[in-house]
Amino acid sequence: MRMFVDGNWADSVTGDTTSIFNPATGEVVDSVPMGNREDARSAIDVARDRLQKWSALSPIERSRLLYRVSEAIKSNVEELAQSLTREQGKPLYEARSEVSSFVGCLEYYAGLTGRFRSAQVPFTSGEGYSIVTKKPVGVVGAIVPWNFPVSLLGWKLSPGLAAGNTFVVKPASTTPLTDLKLAEVMTKAGLPAGVLNVVTGPGSVVGEELLENPKVSKIAFTGETETGRRIMGQAALTIKRITLELGGSDPMIVCDDADINLAVEGAAFGRFRNAGQICTSVKRLFLFQDIAGDFIKKFTEMVRRIRVGNGLDPHTTMGPVHSEQQRQEVEHMVEEATGKGAHVLIGGRRPSGAEFDKGHFYEPTLLTDVDYSSRIAREECFGPALPIFVVKDLEEAIERANDSVYGLGSSIWTRNLDRAQYASEMIEAGTTWINSPPISRPEVPFGGFKQSGIGRELGLEGLEHYYETKTTQIYEYIKGKKWRYPEN
Repeated sequence: MRMFVDGNWADSVTGDTTSIFNPATGEVVDSVPMGNREDARSAIDVARDRLQKWSALSPIERSRLLYRVSEAIKSNVEELAQSLTREQGKPLYEARSEVSSFVGCLEYYAGLTGRFRSAQVPFTSGEGYSIVTKKPVGVVGAIVPWNFPVSLLGWKLSPGLAAGNTFVVKPASTTPLTDLKLAEVMTKAGLPAGVLNVVTGPGSVVGEELLENPKVSKIAFTGETETGRRIMGQAALTIKRITLELGGSDPMIVCDDADINLAVEGAAFGRFRNAGQICTSVKRLFLFQDIAGDFIKKFTEMVRRIRVGNGLDPHTTMGPVHSEQQRQEVEHMVEEATGKGAHVLIGGRRPSGAEFDKGHFYEPTLLTDVDYSSRIAREECFGPALPIFVVKDLEEAIERANDSVYGLGSSIWTRNLDRAQYASEMIEAGTTWINSPPISRPEVPFGGFKQSGIGRELGLEGLEHYYETKTTQIYEYIKGKKWRYPEN
């Protein structure tokens, strides 16, 4: 495939390309251009040129157009899902769900287009009044990760387009194909050419141009905390608006009055969906003493039933880890934990067999007796390995949950509403799920405390981040009124 700029396919000015591999088989899926700064600048110029016309459309026109685009994507769900599984690795049913999530987000913000109300504020002096209005930020640079390249693109495009902004998208270098296909589908469905542009290439090149170019007004980024720090520093040079959704080490607390069977299902879903490569995956599990033994037994049996394999196989329930580097990082964390005394209940190795030899597979893994100084307890483990800790009560669980530089998501499982409310208030995280695994919805804001990010995506708050607030002050004519310095 090629880059998508101004409604057309485009090569890089250098003609260089890079291959995209299937993480389950190692096979080449396709190739894309290795874009450089000149390619990125061209796309930025196009987006800037189309901004005035796009933002000048009436809200109802943008709303109708976004609904039309969402219908076009619905007609291409299967093709997009197949593409996503081939380049990312997740099971096909998860890929379909991700494309549907993109559609749901787009429809939600299509319904909000133009719904922000302006405000009239009278001056307390009685001399006049102000009108407070909302204006689009401008050209947005959207930097999208490889774990959810479709849905997380939707989190940025949907509110941004609804608000009247234009975009240059920098997809992850290993998962650009489905984002490119989406741009084509959306433009064919009526999105004006140049409103959405996708430039492929290294983050150190294309991403840097987005950060440094003064024509880009906002950066919307999802990815590692370390990269987020760099974006903050670079964006400061041109005072860009930023939204950063960064790493997490989400705690899950299971109380002694919880529905154990339901909590076990939630833990399996919350940890091993997308092979554990989710910012809000359950990454630390805290069990009350009285139920720990029963829970661990049932959890181990459920994990044993997870079927690892190629995401295109309809029987697969967990695909490969996305890259060899990512698999090795998970292995190193598990090895370091076991070196400090942790016990592997299940997994902890690469699966054997010819069907696994060329892919980046790793078995779903549970660890107990984990020393809390271990990396898997202190850092974000972005893969299918979960440390389990036993605690005496809710106070200890919350204390351990908060003992992290991250604060993205969290969950508590209990039948006691007072416990649930207390935990929600005390846990330092942007979202707390009660009796549910981590599931994000377009209606409510999403983002993190501490080093898990800045700003919010989704909900009304997510839309607000794609607007600038403008104040117009109107003074009544008062006969004899003069504007001058007081006389001495």
